[in-house]
Amino acid sequence: MSGIIDISNIANSYIPVAIILIVALVMPPMTMLIIKLLSPRSKSSAKYTTYEAGSLPIGNARIQFNVEYYLYAIAFVLFDIEVLFLYPWTTIFKGHDITGVATVEMLIFIFVVLFGYVYLIKKEALKWMK
Repeated sequence: MSGIIDISNIANSYIPVAIILIVALVMPPMTMLIIKLLSPRSKSSAKYTTYEAGSLPIGNARIQFNVEYYLYAIAFVLFDIEVLFLYPWTTIFKGHDITGVATVEMLIFIFVVLFGYVYLIKKEALKWMK
């Protein structure tokens, strides 16, 4: 009987996952509905004015500014996530004797990261003003 897999036991082990999935799908719409039903409905002109530390706003609060910094933000997020992938490798590498394959895999990963950085520099994506 050791070769037979009990399907009912496997199905029962997925019940907590199904419950969490259902709760995760139901909670955001329910929260938004509750907030919409319980929130006050004051639509005055003061609600839509710009807040300037208690003073009356002077002029238009909307100004145009250069948003080229978003490229820096995207590059930072990408490289930050890639560094997060390096951290578990260093902790495992330090404590085990898996130097051969793990080193080659991580060198390939670092090469891909450096290739992305060189690509950003070649495309001049990191220049502030063009």
